[in-house]
Amino acid sequence: MARHLHLLSDSTGETLEMIAKAALAQFDDADVIRHFWPMVRSQQHLDRILADITANPGLVLFTMVSHDIRSLLEERCRQLGLPAIPALDVVVGALEDMLGQQAKARPGRQHVLDAAYYARVDAIQFTIAHDDGIASEDWEEADIVLAGVSRSSKTPTSIYLANRGYKVANIPIVVESPPPPALFGLRSPLVVGLTTAPERLLQVRRNRLLSLGQSPDTAYVDTEHVAAEVQYARRMFADNGWPVIDVTRRSIEETAAAIINLINQRVVETSTPGSKPI
Repeated sequence: MARHLHLLSDSTGETLEMIAKAALAQFDDADVIRHFWPMVRSQQHLDRILADITANPGLVLFTMVSHDIRSLLEERCRQLGLPAIPALDVVVGALEDMLGQQAKARPGRQHVLDAAYYARVDAIQFTIAHDDGIASEDWEEADIVLAGVSRSSKTPTSIYLANRGYKVANIPIVVESPPPPALFGLRSPLVVGLTTAPERLLQVRRNRLLSLGQSPDTAYVDTEHVAAEVQYARRMFADNGWPVIDVTRRSIEETAAAIINLINQRVVETSTPGSKPI
C-alpha cells in the first residue's frame, strides 16, 4: 500500500528534498508518494495544499520560518490526526545554544545571492568548459582534475563537485592517445585518478552502446582491451603519486565526498609546519 509524504517549504525546498531522500534511502522497497510544495508563503497557498493533504493523508515534513503559516499548518495537521515534523528545528536549536544567538527567521536565507553563490556559478561554468580533456592550458586554474578511462564517472562527478563550488577539469585516459604533458606538471590542482573494476566497466560500456544503437563489436567493449585500459590508467596514477578512488561500488555522491575529504586533508597537511602536500 502506498504511503503519502508531504514536503512543505517556504523556500525552494531543496534542503527538505535532500533530507527526505536521505531518510527514505534507509528503507527497502518503500512505496511512498511524495507531494512537494515549495515557496509556501501565504495562507491562501497553504489552504490549497491542506486540501490535498486532507485527500491524501500522510506524514508532513516542513521547513517554515513564518510563525503564522507554521502554526496554521501544525494546527490543521493536529485536527487531521497527522504528524507534522519540522525538519530543521533540532539542528537550528542546537546551533542557537552553541552560538548564543537566535536564528534569523527569513525564508530562503541559504539561497541569498552572496559571494559563495557566484563562486559556485563560476565553478559550474569552468567545469562544463573543461569536460573530457578540453582546454588543458587552463587546468592550473582548477581546484580538482579527475583522470580515468572512459565511463568511469568523471563527468557526473565533476558536475556534482562544481555544484559544491569546486572548479573541476576531467580528462579521459586512453592507451592509444596519452594525455597532454600539462597533466603531469600541475601544481595547484588536486589530481585524482578514478578507477573501476574491468567487468563493471564492460557492463556500463555495453549498456551505453545499446542505448545509442551502436554495434557492440568494438575494442571499446573487448574484455582484454578494457582490462589493459584499466591497468594502463592505474599504472599512470601510481607513477605520478596521484590518489586513486575506486568507483566500482560508489555512488556519485560517495565518490565526490571522498574527493572532498582528500581536498580537506590536503589543506590540513599543507597548513601544518613541516608537512608535505599529497
